[in-house]
Amino acid sequence: MKTNTGSGWRPLRREQLMQEVRHDAYKARGKLVEPTRCPKCGAVYQRGRWTWEVAPPDAEESICPACHRIADGFPAGYVTLSGAYLAAHRNDIVNLARNVEAHEKAEHALERIIAIDETPQGLLVTTTSIHLARAVGDAIAHANKGELEYHYNDEENLLRVSWARD
Repeated sequence: MKTNTGSGWRPLRREQLMQEVRHDAYKARGKLVEPTRCPKCGAVYQRGRWTWEVAPPDAEESICPACHRIADGFPAGYVTLSGAYLAAHRNDIVNLARNVEAHEKAEHALERIIAIDETPQGLLVTTTSIHLARAVGDAIAHANKGELEYHYNDEENLLRVSWARD
């Protein structure tokens, strides 16, 4: 019989390290009953995702994650727009952001702009998802050039996008 005379400590291999669980308060803890309809926006949860399908009359009701974020005032994406170019082309840039939202929202019901607010530096666009924030920033930079930066916080599942052009 072999006995362990050592302290019992041994280094862990990389694949043995535990991955930290990301906590997202806006993600459902379990599967929702299908179909489920959001009473605020009318989105329907069916086949594992939120869509813009028509809900049957007997559908359950639950607030969707996007409406929940909007009600709490807790965006997942922040797009900061600044510079002299913004002042001269403000309406075109806001319309572009709204068009990107409409395109994304048609396919993905949870992709929404929460607000477009004036700031001392320019504009702040807040979104319900990091994906929409990135898409808005990319579209504005593609159409108008300028400097574009991304800052992603994995612990908070939060994206800050900054665009500027003078």
